[in-house]
Amino acid sequence: MNPQANLIFITSLLLGTTITISSNHWIMAWTGLEINTLAILPLISKSHHPRAIEAATKYFLTQAAASALVLFSSMTNAWHTGQWDITQLTHPTSSLILTSAIAMKLGLVPFHFWFPEVLQGSPLTTGLLLSTIMKLPPIALLYMTSPSLNPTLLTALAILSTALGGWMGLNQTQIRKILAFSSISHLGWMAIIIIYNPKLTLLNFYLYALMTATVFLALNTIKVLKLSTLMTAWTKIPSLNAMLLLTLLSLAGLPPLTGFLPKWLIIQELTKQDMAPAATLISLLSLLSLFFYLRLAYCTTITLPPHTTNHMKQWRTNKPTSMAIAILTTMSVMLLPISPMILTIV
Repeated sequence: MNPQANLIFITSLLLGTTITISSNHWIMAWTGLEINTLAILPLISKSHHPRAIEAATKYFLTQAAASALVLFSSMTNAWHTGQWDITQLTHPTSSLILTSAIAMKLGLVPFHFWFPEVLQGSPLTTGLLLSTIMKLPPIALLYMTSPSLNPTLLTALAILSTALGGWMGLNQTQIRKILAFSSISHLGWMAIIIIYNPKLTLLNFYLYALMTATVFLALNTIKVLKLSTLMTAWTKIPSLNAMLLLTLLSLAGLPPLTGFLPKWLIIQELTKQDMAPAATLISLLSLLSLFFYLRLAYCTTITLPPHTTNHMKQWRTNKPTSMAIAILTTMSVMLLPISPMILTIV
């Protein structure tokens, strides 16, 4: 793609995100979401492969429907209350429609079907944008409207998302699809706590974005898209593969790695809110996703030849790993000891 065009699309993405997260008026928030959608479409379809075009079409249709629902919910609320302010979403029907719209934007169950397909059809760098920065505006809207949302509905969506995200990721061989189901599972953790402690949702999102960025950039460096090629890629940059193993375990939420921090805090908060059954259920369901993270980790580092996969031997590359990956990996693995400081900042 032309570098100037690429620059325009990336700038538009940042602009759309900034407009949505800094707006007070529903129309401005909707405008930011639309700019975001239109800016990411060329980045999804830039390879001109039929799969990429299909992914871009699916993405456009679902996001257009979700944006229409956002607009419809805000207009219904304005009709009943005379308020266009985002924080004044008081009408129950409007908040119900908005929850559905944001669930569709994010890819929460039962509106998750588009997300694995779109991620599978996108390049790894675009997949990174879809999994991280594109989730920020809808989560910001949920954050601002959290006092008026329906707790029962959100808890149901969250538990279903964690269950299906773990369950459907078990059988996948394509790494991008596994990461898509991982994203759905993490969104469940964010959705369950948004009403009780919205700051925890943001902390969870930031740490999830950090770890996912590390995984996508590492996979992009070693040019891996399938589990079978991941098994043979350890010869390229062995040190990066070892760090990828730790980042995957962190994404799974194992102590003493960074990913354990949000899970620990969310379980603690749910217990304080007398939601021990929900906390137990969501913790047990996260074991499903732990299984496919361990499978990825096993394929990354622990599988050594000879094994049954027919493959070409990979050459070890001498190019240095980028500074961004080094910093992100360190943060993805080592932030748990400084969690008191993180909590004081948040």
